[in-house]
Amino acid sequence: MKRRVDDWRKVAERLGEALPRVFLHPAVLAWADARPIRERWAIALSGGADSTALLLLLWAHWPKRRDRLLALHFDHGLRGKDSEGDARFCAKVCAGLGVSLASGRWIRPPKVASEAAARAERFGFFQQQLKRRRIKVLWLGQQQNDVAETILMRIARGSGTAGLAAPRPLHDHPEGRIHLRPLLSLKKSEILSALAAAGAEWREDASNESGAFFRNRLRRDVLPAWCAAAGRDALAGAGLSRELMAEDDAALEQWLDRLGPFAKDGSLEIKVLRGMPRAIVRRALHRWLGLQPSPVELSRQGFERLLAAVEQGRDTRQSLGRMAFARIQKGRLVAQFSRGSAE
Repeated sequence: MKRRVDDWRKVAERLGEALPRVFLHPAVLAWADARPIRERWAIALSGGADSTALLLLLWAHWPKRRDRLLALHFDHGLRGKDSEGDARFCAKVCAGLGVSLASGRWIRPPKVASEAAARAERFGFFQQQLKRRRIKVLWLGQQQNDVAETILMRIARGSGTAGLAAPRPLHDHPEGRIHLRPLLSLKKSEILSALAAAGAEWREDASNESGAFFRNRLRRDVLPAWCAAAGRDALAGAGLSRELMAEDDAALEQWLDRLGPFAKDGSLEIKVLRGMPRAIVRRALHRWLGLQPSPVELSRQGFERLLAAVEQGRDTRQSLGRMAFARIQKGRLVAQFSRGSAE
């Protein structure tokens, strides 16, 4: 059904009544309510149900911030006229709410784009806009079904607590940016039901029903069967597991910070880790690798070999890819770069 642009404010008000503030993630609510009233907030808006609901709820529940909201829409250009329709829809919603909109487009998309490539282009546009406008806050519309899908995807590749704790309700990024996901406490079905009751429109992406991407196959074939087999609220269970893993992950990070095994010269003091649980040593090694000035190339098997050497404290020299080595000597792990690599 076609809806006039001036209806969107009423739709937002009705959605706010259907999904009051207490339905949003409490950590996000507490963070947002403590922020300066003049701070600008950006919202990732695809035109789908989740992002449309997010924009409407922000407009409804934070009325004093309406003139400081900025919607960001990125057109991947992968679905022809449907992509153009998404952009027009987002412009219509923003005009109806009186919310500013910044749009971008993938100039030369490949004929077949991976999910990772499309995400990289989209977030590249978001980061560009945030930096240009000096905005630090980006709101994203992931919900409880996304949590379950992400956990199943990352179990398949062998992720630890840091990976399984995603997507987080509050996620700090470089340069002081933060990503907020207030809908993680809601199921997709709850959002769709509330949108319909409020008389809202949204865009459907037909490509989500294809089996081209792993996430799509999980969403279409695995998640419904998994929920049915569980005989209980599996989505709420996945959401609780994500919260618990986030707590464990934060505890391990704090433990590692207190140990302080990272020397000022960039080396890893192995003696500080002696006798520590393998989870702490593994985390220290992951962080040390991430601190290197040049990207390292280390397979999972190579990482496990280096981890064993660190645990045993034995002298070793192991490749970290082209022109880089990890060297353990005299109780210290250091990176050695050959001439021509970044140092």
